[in-house]
Amino acid sequence: MLENMGDGAAAATQLAGGAPLQSTLDATDPGDWLALDAAVREVAWHRPQFLPGWEPSDPPPAELTQLGESRLALALCHRDGRIRQEALLQSVRYPGLLPLVVIRCTDWVEPVREHARRLLREALNVGSALDLAPLILRVGRRGRGTFGVDALGHILRQASPGQLAVLFTDPDRIVRRFAYRLAIDGRLLRPAELARAAARDQDIVVQDLCATAALTAPWNEESNEGVLSPLLSARNPRVRSAGVTALRRAGRLKQAEPFLSDRSALVRACARYVVRQHGGDPAAWYRERCMTPSDPEVPPGAVIGLAECGKRADAGVLRPLLSHPAAGVRARAVAGLRALDCADAKQMRPLLDDPAAEVVRETATALLPSAKELPADWLLERTSSQRPRPVRVGAFRLLDAHGGIVALRVAVGLLEDPDMKLRTWAAQSVQRWQPSPDGPRGDAEVGELLDRSRHLFSDFVLRRRKWEAGVDS
Repeated sequence: MLENMGDGAAAATQLAGGAPLQSTLDATDPGDWLALDAAVREVAWHRPQFLPGWEPSDPPPAELTQLGESRLALALCHRDGRIRQEALLQSVRYPGLLPLVVIRCTDWVEPVREHARRLLREALNVGSALDLAPLILRVGRRGRGTFGVDALGHILRQASPGQLAVLFTDPDRIVRRFAYRLAIDGRLLRPAELARAAARDQDIVVQDLCATAALTAPWNEESNEGVLSPLLSARNPRVRSAGVTALRRAGRLKQAEPFLSDRSALVRACARYVVRQHGGDPAAWYRERCMTPSDPEVPPGAVIGLAECGKRADAGVLRPLLSHPAAGVRARAVAGLRALDCADAKQMRPLLDDPAAEVVRETATALLPSAKELPADWLLERTSSQRPRPVRVGAFRLLDAHGGIVALRVAVGLLEDPDMKLRTWAAQSVQRWQPSPDGPRGDAEVGELLDRSRHLFSDFVLRRRKWEAGVDS
């Protein structure tokens, strides 16, 4: 595979020496053809002898009719439009050059472009369209690229589901999107096949296309399971949420209950909608599962789910879960109390030293509104290199939110920290630091700290920072 212009130039040079086209580039890779097209012009511009006798001031050479496939490939990419147009006439002798004809369909020279389009129309059939689809769609993103995409769609609408399936697994998501749109428009796939595609594909556009098509297609009792099972078991939450919502249409409202504690907020919200349609009370369902703090089987999704649909009074159910043995439950309890606006700084403080990184992250986020109320020395102690990294990051976030001399002191102290990310965040903190409006002016320590970080500022900005803090430059 040609990775960049340098590789394209090397391929162009090899072709000029007569190397076979098939051994010079990967004919199935659109990137290789595009790199070659760009590299030929670049190389020929700086090295006129690259294509002997082909000078822009000369008429198109008669020897084009005698060129082999490799040299004709170079002619199709030549910087002179007359050369490219003449090469198009000869390209019909070599079907392997059709990818370069595709590229010429967006040529900036109109006669070249129109001739290439005529050749492409004549050459395209279902087989060649399937082979060229990745390149045509890549070129289609360029200006004047819609012709190839339209021609491709016209031909592939004649393809069978089996033929089109080769594009469903293409590594380029644009190709997969195009293929699935054609299949959906032509009703070539059954709802169960669309559901499996939605669950399998990693691209969210394909997931939405296929899930929506599967759920809007006519169902019968036999096809319910074939559609719902792949959607409900999908790893992607968007696909699972589509399946959960479809449970209402299928009349399987009770089956939505387990998804009330799904790890995804989107899926939980859809499950609550379905359960309510059945007359259920999601909040009561959540409370029932959170009422026993010692139960090791408390679902973390139920904890945060209670906060999502409960009331402030439910904070009393969540607080005992702050000491639950499962880190996921503790983290969701912290997040739930924050969502209910019931995060008590005194109660949360010990969790900043929790052994689980997810708990520390949630705790730091919950404590941010109370950052100025926390003891600065206590936080500063937790930025020590002896502490676990999540604790150090959480303490730094809180000290940075504290503002004033406290934030500047900790940030400057971390400028030479062994942790690269902490160093970067500390430098950013110093650069955006501003003196507190209610803080004392003329603090000598501020001047010393700014001098220690002078490499982060221009002379002008450093003088301005000092002036804003009332410190002599």
